[in-house]
Amino acid sequence: MKGFSNRWKDFPDYIIAITREIWEQRGVGTLNDYYSDDIVVRSPMGIQRGNVAVMAATMATINEFPDRELLADDVIWSDDPEFGLLSSHRLNTHATHTRDGQFGPATGRAWNARVIADCAAKDGVIYDEWLIRDYGGIVRQLGFDPSAYAAALIDAEGGPKTASRPFTPDQDIDGGYNSRGNDNAWGQRYADTLQQIMSLDFHVIAKDYDRAVGCHYAGGISAYSHDTVTKFWLGLRSSFPDAKFKIHHQIGMDSDMLPPRASIRWSLDGTHSGWGSFGKPTGANVHVMGMCHAEYGPFVNKDGPQDASIRRECALYDEVAIWKQILMQSGQ
Repeated sequence: MKGFSNRWKDFPDYIIAITREIWEQRGVGTLNDYYSDDIVVRSPMGIQRGNVAVMAATMATINEFPDRELLADDVIWSDDPEFGLLSSHRLNTHATHTRDGQFGPATGRAWNARVIADCAAKDGVIYDEWLIRDYGGIVRQLGFDPSAYAAALIDAEGGPKTASRPFTPDQDIDGGYNSRGNDNAWGQRYADTLQQIMSLDFHVIAKDYDRAVGCHYAGGISAYSHDTVTKFWLGLRSSFPDAKFKIHHQIGMDSDMLPPRASIRWSLDGTHSGWGSFGKPTGANVHVMGMCHAEYGPFVNKDGPQDASIRRECALYDEVAIWKQILMQSGQ
């Protein structure tokens, strides 16, 4: 890897090792080496610029969840000659809420959640980032309802007029990474499947997904089968029936002793105008930031002409950020 230390075997090794060093080995100060000074970090709850803010947020989270572990599920990555390397790092993370912090007074409850982080790196330094953690899944396990939790955040921040806005495209800052990923066939196959689902062709699920597909979805959902896939995607799409779906970044890979797999970063922009996963329609304008990973396997379905189907899928959006947008506009 050009510009990276020989300490790392490859790019996934770099990503997995520095994550552990920063979070589990308490090397927060190493962010001075691994992150650029003016890094842009976007999450559904907002946007940060600068490594000082990243280090402050990291310390606050470690303080609140001192036993937190971040286990790497996968690193799907691409290499663009102009913009450098991009890792889509899927994590299975667990912790116990033993100290007061952003989630309120310590509850003593344990939680487990998925996270996907897209990080762009050049010359051994991460300079641009997109991050989604399963915020809704975490607050549920801590004993809260995501909509009630979002309402409490708004109240704590002074009400709808003064509360911090969740991330929307008009707030975005160009952090320097403007690649669209790679043109690998597995990434395109997954992108085509999501495009069909978002075009309301839910029949594609029975064709493109294995009947035994394992799913990890926003809200702490871990289950199997076509029915789980349909409920998740239909519940989201029916809440925002006029929303426009856009793919911002896609990667396909077939290497590293793992099945063919793909990573997609996407968004939905529209109005909360239908009944679905977010309750009674309010007409609020909503931006949904989403990230997905898929793994393919050899089993095909009766109606599928393809030579493989999706065996595992992890799809994340931030329920709390969506509820916060809805409640800040509707006042409900």
